[in-house]
Amino acid sequence: MSKVDLISPVDGSVYLSRECVSEAAARAAIEAARAAQPEWAARPLAERIELVKKAIAIIGTQQDRMTEELAHQMGRPVRYGGEFGGFEERALYMASIAEEALAPKVIEDSDSFTRKLTREPQGLVYVIAPWNYPYMTAINTIAPALIAGNAVVLKHATQTLKVGEHLAEAFHAAGVPEAVFQNMVLSHDVSSALIADNLFDFINFTGSVRGGQQVERDAAGTFTPVATELGGKDPGYVRADADLDAAVDGLMDGAMFNAGQCCCGMERIYVHESLFDAFVEKAVAWVKAQKLGNPLDQETTIGPMANVRFAGTVRAQIQYAVAEGAKAHIEKMEADDGGAYLTPQILTNVTHDMEVMREESFGPVVGIMPVKDDEEAIALMNDCQYGLTAAIFTKDIDAVNAIAPRLQTGTVFMNRCDYLDPALCWTGCKQTGHGQGLSELGYMALTRPKSHHYRKA
Repeated sequence: MSKVDLISPVDGSVYLSRECVSEAAARAAIEAARAAQPEWAARPLAERIELVKKAIAIIGTQQDRMTEELAHQMGRPVRYGGEFGGFEERALYMASIAEEALAPKVIEDSDSFTRKLTREPQGLVYVIAPWNYPYMTAINTIAPALIAGNAVVLKHATQTLKVGEHLAEAFHAAGVPEAVFQNMVLSHDVSSALIADNLFDFINFTGSVRGGQQVERDAAGTFTPVATELGGKDPGYVRADADLDAAVDGLMDGAMFNAGQCCCGMERIYVHESLFDAFVEKAVAWVKAQKLGNPLDQETTIGPMANVRFAGTVRAQIQYAVAEGAKAHIEKMEADDGGAYLTPQILTNVTHDMEVMREESFGPVVGIMPVKDDEEAIALMNDCQYGLTAAIFTKDIDAVNAIAPRLQTGTVFMNRCDYLDPALCWTGCKQTGHGQGLSELGYMALTRPKSHHYRKA
């Protein structure tokens, strides 16, 4: 039986180890989940909603533990207090709209005909969750899947194994049957085998493009729906009429929070040439005011990246860009150890010939370029293989309404960024993937339609 080690980015030590579930044991657990799902789906919707809400409340009693464990597991500074706020917001919103979202749609109910559309659970949902926002990304699917009457198998990232364990503990303590919600530590090979053998009815994967491609290959020919949220290289655009200070604060926080390890983090910024020098000056000052250090220290604002390998990728992008003529504005910080602790960086004199402006960095680096007008900004924002979010800072909402339809992206922000609104569909395009999370559309993905056409006379 294989084992996985969780290496803490804080000091490179083994934080915990877990044995992987064998393929035989996983198949048995999946069989139990499938057997338990119809009874779960038969429970009243209101009961399922209350059990999910109870589980969320249980997690809410563990916020201190959440905060410290996330620092140890993936490096987020304790000063930010974990991620219960977003976790609760998303779950409770999905609970609040469930009755309306899942209600039958009656087309006709006359003496002659009843015609209606209903929603039925997919059955067994497989959630493969990432480490960067491990509670929030997992609950995006777990909560609505369970509410809709599905059973759920969760495979959490190796970097955040405790999150999957705590979620299972909470849902079981709340009264969700153990067979209905299962957390499993699975090797990639076993996971692939289970998918290829058509053991799931819906798969939600959040992670890298390469990981998403593997899941789709595994599922090929099974006709299992696969929802993916993959890479990103999200752009920000500062128009000439923008509030400069607000744009700097918003975009730099969006670029550097969580050591840049955000699905919708700002990775490239285009600034109208009239504001470019002032924006860069303020952005550099913003970054220099940050403290890179141990995430267990309350003074730390930027912790280590989750893995030395991830930091190595970002360092290589920066080094290549500088070698090709880019200017790095931030001197190496004292805590930068050449490993997981990486100095946050701002680059100018960058071009789209550089990898740092084309490929996902997923780290604390951002390239900033001047643009002469909206047309140039739109062209550069779309010059990318990814499409998750884009942010426009401006006082002109008419301009945003004109620009937004032309952007190849799942979400367009105005005067904010790096936020997931549970009332709006979380989705992407191009190599970011094509999932539909949260909002009413999230329920549409986690259920299948059934048409009813009854002739009465």
